Amino acid sequence: MSTTGDTPFSRLSTGVPGLDEVLGGGLPEYSFNLIAGEPGSGKTTLAHQIMFGSATAERRALYFTVLGEPALKMLRYLRQMSFFDAKKVGDPIRFVDLSQEVLEQDLGKVFDRIVQIVKETEPAIVVVDSFRTVVHARALREAGEMELQSFLQRLALHLTSWQATTFLVGEYLEAEMQDNPIFTVADSIFWLSQSRERNSIVRKLQVMKLRGQASMPGLHTFRIDRGGLHIFPRALKRMAESERAHPSHRISSGVPGLDGPMGGGIPLGDTMLVAGPSGCGKTCLGTHFISGATPEEPGVLVVFEEHPKDYLARAGEMGFDLDGMVKSGALRIISLRPLDLSVDETLQELQQAVMEMHAKRLVIDSLTGFEVALAPAFREDFRESLYRMMGALTGAGVTMLMTVEVTESFHELRFSPHAVSFLTENIVILRYAEIDGALKKVLSIVKMRKSQHSAELYEFAITSKGMVIKAPLTQYQGILTGEPKLRAQRERAAYPGLTEEEDTLLQLLLEEKEATQEEIAAALGWRGAELGCALDRLVKLSYAIRVVEEGKTSYRPLARALGRE
Repeated sequence: MSTTGDTPFSRLSTGVPGLDEVLGGGLPEYSFNLIAGEPGSGKTTLAHQIMFGSATAERRALYFTVLGEPALKMLRYLRQMSFFDAKKVGDPIRFVDLSQEVLEQDLGKVFDRIVQIVKETEPAIVVVDSFRTVVHARALREAGEMELQSFLQRLALHLTSWQATTFLVGEYLEAEMQDNPIFTVADSIFWLSQSRERNSIVRKLQVMKLRGQASMPGLHTFRIDRGGLHIFPRALKRMAESERAHPSHRISSGVPGLDGPMGGGIPLGDTMLVAGPSGCGKTCLGTHFISGATPEEPGVLVVFEEHPKDYLARAGEMGFDLDGMVKSGALRIISLRPLDLSVDETLQELQQAVMEMHAKRLVIDSLTGFEVALAPAFREDFRESLYRMMGALTGAGVTMLMTVEVTESFHELRFSPHAVSFLTENIVILRYAEIDGALKKVLSIVKMRKSQHSAELYEFAITSKGMVIKAPLTQYQGILTGEPKLRAQRERAAYPGLTEEEDTLLQLLLEEKEATQEEIAAALGWRGAELGCALDRLVKLSYAIRVVEEGKTSYRPLARALGRE
């Protein structure tokens, strides 16, 4: 007695990007397949693409046209496709026009003609396009149902007995699946559809039937261009188990003063959502994070709202050499701005870039721009598809930072208009607050799933060096209401003669008691010359002293932390 899997059948690679993955490894060889859909959905292009991708000198192909486009006209259009190979026309690919036989003769003679040519050629691949027109022609001549069913069954049995992988192309309605014998006889059914919503056209493919193996369920988006069909499977590729290891350490956000309140940085393989209104510094924070990528641990930056040159220029003004990182192989920038993207198409491009780069950091700026770039039909799938991408990438140890724009409101705390906040392990909120008659930027760490974090509100500034986190706003209450007040109405402390950046430097010295220039640079992320000038100013104004002991230079504060407890 044989057991399951003793005699596995061979699979034929379709040559269509993404289709073999949807089919679970390719198309079963010698299968009887139906390619169905409405006019213009891509049926004929798909059949041609499979045929040109599979036909060889050892695997000949026959293409029958029936009351459709004449072969010469079809070839004229086919020449525009990159998969077309003129050297294959004639041998190993032969085009046969059956229009005259169908118009002048009955189904029996059409069947005999197909059998004759198949016997003469002994093909491995047979395509009949458009098969639907055979049915229409016989209906007009009042062919009986039994005769039609007999024709279909005889054709299917004959072609499969000749060990030919067969494709029948036709236009059908879903309602016909109930009583049309062709759907029963077919080993597999490819259903192509297209829909228009507002100004965008969306094309989708569904494998409605596949004997002998499990296909990927659901509707799969596809595009048609000069390369033919490109199918984007709903499920992203799974990472290899060896790539999914989760080292238990953290990586820096790159923002001076932010890692400490977050409990030591961002856990490797986590996702962090940075939410806030326009202009509050979301992109700046993302730039800090992606600037930590190296050739050994590369990063991918996805930009939806700005042109890459503008993004690079703005980062350069703050001292981040992202252009140099691109040239060194530490960073890849992807810019996606069309208004008819599909979610699966976009996410697959991102995953492909991460896999090719072996990236460990990914920044998406922003989810708001991502959604706007999608065709309207895909916006309902936005959250589901984003969840699938997060699982595929973070499971491989990729740390993600995503920005999202939210409408500023002092009366409610909204993390994300896409309801994706629950998908992320970490959430940072940036917002505005009026303090002492000025509009200030305020940061709060709302969620850190794997560690304790600060619950305080921090003022921050966007400087020429990027984002700088200042001291917690512990002296105020009611900041989130839009009406902050000093606790006990105390006067704020101030250090006369210092800039905001020098004030931040002094605060660090007060906390550390003593630090070298290298230690300060590591904590604040400042450049050497700029830091040296700031330290000289503190010494000159008697806020700090320079101490040299055993060849090591360090700095100690002379000031007191007045009113900042």
